[in-house]
Amino acid sequence: MLQAAFPLSNRLHRALWQVIYVLLFRPSPRPMHAWRAMLLQLFGAKLAPDCHFYPKCRLWAPWNLVCEDAVAVGDDAELYNPSLLTIGSHAVISQGAYLCGATHLYNEPSFRLVSYPMTVGAYAWVCARATVSPGVNVGDGAILALGSVATKDLEPFGIYAGMPARKVKERERTAVPALAAKYGVEARK
Repeated sequence: MLQAAFPLSNRLHRALWQVIYVLLFRPSPRPMHAWRAMLLQLFGAKLAPDCHFYPKCRLWAPWNLVCEDAVAVGDDAELYNPSLLTIGSHAVISQGAYLCGATHLYNEPSFRLVSYPMTVGAYAWVCARATVSPGVNVGDGAILALGSVATKDLEPFGIYAGMPARKVKERERTAVPALAAKYGVEARK
């Protein structure tokens, strides 16, 4: 027998968020990033400075979102995050990208929903219309190419493409000076 995946309090919180999204978040002018960040924070999102959420992006549960500084989430990007989603500094989630944080146990008669915490690393880029599957983590500096589908964790600085995505190249670690020390490389001068 199918059962509710979330308690009533969670469903009511999401319903209230949807009202705020429709009335205040979605119709806000594009340059009003601080306004949208404030709305997300009112619903429990933990955002560092300079996060840019565009008005047509969709967030399932702001209270399950943690972003470091200067994160960008483009129009029509969807963050389905029933569990914690952490996005690192300067990461970009491009327009139409989909981060899926849950799935169903299809072999169980109850078809129970299971969700997973996920991380998008610092300086990572999930390109337009790319999809990140439930429980998949995107490493620091990794790139998931246009329209690709990540079904396994993406290594730091890997460039991934295809369906399912496979590593096609390595991003130069010197391309991200802020991560150079962490990964033991000398930054470009």
